[in-house]
Amino acid sequence: MDNINSLIGGFGDVLSPMNLLIALLGVTVGTAVGVLPGIGPAMTVALLLPITYGMEPTQGLILFAGIFYGGMYGGSTTSILLNTPGESSSVVTAIEGNKMAKAGRAAQALATSAIGSFIAGTIGTLGIVFLMPQVVKFAISLGAPEYLAIILLTFVGVTAVLGASRIRGLAALLVGLTIGVIGIDFVTGQQRLTGGLPQLADGIDIVVVAVGIFAVGEALWVAAHLRHKAGSVIPVGRPWMGREDWRRSWKPWLRGTLLGFPFGAMPAGGAEIPTLLSYTAEKKLTKHPEEFGHGAIEGVAGPEAANNASAAGTLVPMLALGLPTNATAAIMLAALQGWGIEPGPLLLTKEPALVWALIASLFIGNTMLLVLNLPLAPAWAKLLQIPRPYLYAGILFFACMGAYAVNAQAFDLWLLLGLGLLGFAMRRFGLPVLPLIVGVILGPLVERKGRQSLQLTGGDISGLVGGPVAWFCYVLIVIALAWPLIGLLRARRGGGGPGGPGAGDNDRRDPAASAMAGYSANSEA
Repeated sequence: MDNINSLIGGFGDVLSPMNLLIALLGVTVGTAVGVLPGIGPAMTVALLLPITYGMEPTQGLILFAGIFYGGMYGGSTTSILLNTPGESSSVVTAIEGNKMAKAGRAAQALATSAIGSFIAGTIGTLGIVFLMPQVVKFAISLGAPEYLAIILLTFVGVTAVLGASRIRGLAALLVGLTIGVIGIDFVTGQQRLTGGLPQLADGIDIVVVAVGIFAVGEALWVAAHLRHKAGSVIPVGRPWMGREDWRRSWKPWLRGTLLGFPFGAMPAGGAEIPTLLSYTAEKKLTKHPEEFGHGAIEGVAGPEAANNASAAGTLVPMLALGLPTNATAAIMLAALQGWGIEPGPLLLTKEPALVWALIASLFIGNTMLLVLNLPLAPAWAKLLQIPRPYLYAGILFFACMGAYAVNAQAFDLWLLLGLGLLGFAMRRFGLPVLPLIVGVILGPLVERKGRQSLQLTGGDISGLVGGPVAWFCYVLIVIALAWPLIGLLRARRGGGGPGGPGAGDNDRRDPAASAMAGYSANSEA
């Protein structure tokens, strides 16, 4: 009951004209950037980070949450109409959604996508309301060793799940940890990795890192692979669903929600895995298997619900533990730090009004997105007609303005360029950027928790282990690291090498996996 009363108080804070306008702005911008491939909510939030430091924290988080949710909606529009996913989480939607559009059922595909996203987002936000306080109670009971183990599990998650290989994910994480420790050691007072430059004594601001890696790196990457050909938009009538469409969609919506929410709350669970699982599940459970691959509505309803439910799940560890499970959440945590608010288990105790206003804004933003996306989906798709040189030139301009605004130093612009080149190189060699951002944000925290753990035992390494929670996390870490090796050994014993029994598996793999692989090969992980 306390949760409901707190949520009602959150609605009281959000339902002001200014906050409603900010929520509308957030979902509108989020939908627009979700439509445009390669931009996405993470880059947009990074670009807006310096601007929001002049806003109230509540208003800034409402804006970011709207962009985050809106990006999920926008990515599905171009997946369906153009077979061009705006987000990697929308790749699976394109498999059946674009086939429906080409068969003259674009309206139904867009409707089931928007309504499914609304239902999943609403249920997922209710999950936050009832689950997050319980997670906070658990988190407050944790000591430094347990918190250290959870952070290390997060590191393993982001390096194991993202990117073309675990080695590349680990390399990106190490780069992020290295950037995160630049500056003065908070215990010894010694400068680390500053090269004698006084401008680096306080470290590199997360705004400069995020904008450089996401915005500048992506702009340079697109400039190097620029294509001037614009896709043609499939005409769309009035988005509506018939009785048969409703009958075939409501169960996939619920199943997708149940799959997406827990994956969003897991370290690096993301939306890609649950959308793939949802597509596979619907393909097995459908009464119309012959339609899959030719425009099955279940193949749109389930993955889209999983996509948006995972977005809600992402906010549970972010708000309750201070742990980001995707790039947008990582930058939102950086925003909290910029406002002088320490994310983590005590956030709900120290800033309850902020947290519940954010949760209330998710309900409002979700409703706004349904209203925006049902009638305006074809209009959003026309954003793809903006010439890419103009679009990314504008992004570079705002990136430089934002980085300079942090400290008003020209030195930050050189840092921005260097980090942009690093972001370009990471894309060139297939290194995911999320482990780098997570390393920059959580690096100082894991160092602090590690030192606290050792101090508790007078420097004895057993202090890093702690209680059952820490042991459980370390067991999961060992399993995650050993599992690929076990799979490799089993494959060799089964003769699954070239020419063996498993040689033709790739030719028969699920179209969802093929689509995800194709998207990953041509975009940033």
